[in-house]
Amino acid sequence: MRESGGKRNITCNPASYEFFLQERRNGVIQCNGLLIAFLFFFALQLSFQLVLDLLNISSLRRHRHAVPQVFQGVVDEEKFSKIASYTEDSTRFGIVARLFDQAVLLAILLTGLLLWLVDRINGWGLGFIGGGLIFFALIAIFSHVLDIPFDLYGAFVIEERYGFNTGTIGLWLSDWAKGMLISAILGGIVLVVLLVLVSYFEATWWILAWMIISIFELVILWVYPVLIAPLFNKFEPIADTALAQSIASLMERAGLTVKGVFQMDAGKRSKHTNAYFTGIGKRKRIVLFDTLLASHPEQEILSVLAHEAGHWKRKHVIKQLIVLEAFSFVGLFILSVMLNWELLYRTFGFEEQIRYVGLLLAPVVLSPLIYFLRPLGSALSRKYEKEADDVAVSLMGTPEPVRDTLIRLSADNLANLAPHPIYAWFNYSHPPPAERIERLEAMREGDQGNVG
Repeated sequence: MRESGGKRNITCNPASYEFFLQERRNGVIQCNGLLIAFLFFFALQLSFQLVLDLLNISSLRRHRHAVPQVFQGVVDEEKFSKIASYTEDSTRFGIVARLFDQAVLLAILLTGLLLWLVDRINGWGLGFIGGGLIFFALIAIFSHVLDIPFDLYGAFVIEERYGFNTGTIGLWLSDWAKGMLISAILGGIVLVVLLVLVSYFEATWWILAWMIISIFELVILWVYPVLIAPLFNKFEPIADTALAQSIASLMERAGLTVKGVFQMDAGKRSKHTNAYFTGIGKRKRIVLFDTLLASHPEQEILSVLAHEAGHWKRKHVIKQLIVLEAFSFVGLFILSVMLNWELLYRTFGFEEQIRYVGLLLAPVVLSPLIYFLRPLGSALSRKYEKEADDVAVSLMGTPEPVRDTLIRLSADNLANLAPHPIYAWFNYSHPPPAERIERLEAMREGDQGNVG
């Protein structure tokens, strides 16, 4: 403990910190109420995530030899056991990666490394904006480099083990370098805007930042399919003209104008299958993975697109953007308040309120609390998925192709067919496969009953 201004402050300054603290000008990290609260919720989040993961693994083990009824005839016990093993291996790996990331974060915050880094940057005389850019750049590079072994293990061990990975080390390195460059450019633009606004607009910077970043996000939505995605994949008009005509007819029934239907060479990296829409406004671009085209018949491909069309018809994309912008507005306001909170800086050893440091500390301190809001977003997303399924059934005229597609997609992608209900409630953006398929079965039986 030390005396400061007549008050007694508990400080954390063990000998192990000396390497980072011996030449700096700032104070020491304080074991105050804010730090204790942060560490409590930080540990609570990690513990809760671990409990959910273990519950999910336990559920898989209990059902390892009991294929859900809706998958019987498509998924045998051997396939179901493979699905369980894939989920279990992926979950365990995710736990290790998460614990490593969180340990690194705590080390950066609590060993004095962050203090040492800021002192070095301040000594270079770069000013607020230049110092902030270098600060975040160094942290981003450090984080990405530490993640390399985990990314490689995930792709070339786990995905390889279960027959999904088709990429090469050379392709992975190319993707990594391109991703870093694009992140640096786009992240740099956003960061410069934030730093300039924080520096020159004391009270209203967060409102201006919200407006500018919102516009920037819309621009990225427009730019991504045209300029960014082609840097990683080749996009060509689908060669199957009959399928292209069927897709055009489906989109016409959905009331959507399609700018183009493209196939993407996703198979050069993975055997996972998917399809998606891009575009803003009424003109949409449809992208189909080549793996989807190779493994699914026409009616199933159409049902995938019918589901995506359902999201547009029900305006889910616009609704999600509105929700996102509302949260961004509130989040930036809270951030603006916390940037002026002296205790935030003192807790982590900063005697000066260096606001670019606050742009890092505030989200880190709040992240454990934000994590527990996840079920709200998950529930809303699951609601949208059910609505999109309803539209898909309407467009296809029957639930059967939608049901068959979900069964095949779940089996081919080794989706967890028996997730723990609490895990699914907290994390799943889509209803669990069995629940979703049972709902479609009930719709089919209802239609047959009405016909009878």
